Parts: sequence; C-alpha cells; structure tokens
Amino acid sequence: MKAAAFAVGAVLALTGCAPPITPPKAPPPQKPAPGAVKQKVEIGKNVHFETTVDGRRRISIPAEVCFREGPLEMFLCRKGTKEHESVLSADIDARDLHKALLAAGAESGSPVVFEPAYRPASGSVIRIKVTYTRDGKEVSADARTWVRDFKTKKALDKDWVFAGSAFRENPDDPKKPKLYLANGGDVVCVSNFTTAMLDLPINSSAENEELMFEAFTDNIPPLGTKVTVTFEPQPAKKPADKAP
Repeated sequence: MKAAAFAVGAVLALTGCAPPITPPKAPPPQKPAPGAVKQKVEIGKNVHFETTVDGRRRISIPAEVCFREGPLEMFLCRKGTKEHESVLSADIDARDLHKALLAAGAESGSPVVFEPAYRPASGSVIRIKVTYTRDGKEVSADARTWVRDFKTKKALDKDWVFAGSAFRENPDDPKKPKLYLANGGDVVCVSNFTTAMLDLPINSSAENEELMFEAFTDNIPPLGTKVTVTFEPQPAKKPADKAP
C-alpha cells in the first residue's frame, strides 16, 4: 500500500511540475480552388448560370453521350433531334442557353454565310469543357479532344464561336413566340449551318462526302454516360499595339 501511495504521489508531483499541454491548432481553412462555383442560378430547364470564386462567369448544362464512333456534324444537339451525328444530346431549350451566354458576357455574332461569298460564323469565343465520373473519380476534358480531323486524326484545334442562330415566325401561328432555329438540333456544330448557335469559324462542309470531323472514340466515355458541359465566354482579343 505504501508503494502504491508513493507511486500515485510521484505521478501527481510530476504532473504539477509539467508544462501545460497546448491543444493542437486547428488547420487553417482551405481556400476553394480558383474554378470552384460561388453562385449558381437556374436560367431555364437544365441551364445554369455560374460565377466562380475567382470571378469567372460560365454556363453549365447536363448532357448524355449519344454517339461516339463515326462522322460528325454536331458536337451537342437538343435531345430528340440529331443524336445520330452528335456526340452529346441535352434536354434544354437552346433559347435558354443563348440567354445565359449573353448574361455571362458573350456577344453573339452571325451564323455562316454562303452566298454571294463564304463568310465564316462570328461571335465571342466560347470554351467548352466536359466533366463526367469514371471509376468513381471526376474527369474533366476540353470538349475539342472528343472531336478529331478525318484526315490528320488529330483533335480539333479551333474554338467555337457564338454565332447566335436566328429567330423565325411560327409558320403555324404567327402570333406565337418566334421559333429559335438552333432548337432543330444545331446547338454546337462542327459542320457549318446557318442555324447554328455555336459554330466553328472555318469552312467546314455539311455534305456527307465532305465532312471534316469525326468522333474521337478513344477519348469519349461509353454511350449513356452523364456529362456536365460548361460554356465559358472568352474575353475579346485586344488589337495589338501599333509600333511607333
């Protein structure tokens, strides 16, 4: 008993002499990644306007892989239209995407013109990113890597521009809202269409025997894969300063 009492007393004595234990400091809060979403607002069905913590503005929509091998005329079409020649389809009203791009600071230009002379589509450059889940991990890619040149077999190296499509009176009832022509399927094109909302600013034929692009199968996930597509308008390039 005396030995036990002595041991307890020694422990208490040592404890009294020991410096106070400082609790570990909480780790500093992690800063969100530059591209993290700060605010998200629904513009229309499945069309969301996003602002990021670093001040960027972009649009996101859900889509699905519907075609991954063969010639392409579209990269993304409206659901129920041109899935047989488009990598992705999305259940959206293209008018909502158009409005959202304007809200994000993009400027619509004009669709391609063929007569009396060819004039390529114009408008703000729009960078497109695709994000999906593979083996439990999030994977992101430049949308252009899902499209390749028929001849060179290299990924698309041109940016899409916001051509803006066009509105037409409803032939069934002129009193109804005008039809937005991109809703026929031509949302994001790789072949030139006068109805395109986003198009390539190069001469890219829509004739079957002259199609320039095909699906880059190796880079595209399986059919039915759910994909988030983001559209980010790019600042207009300033003209280079003239030399004195």
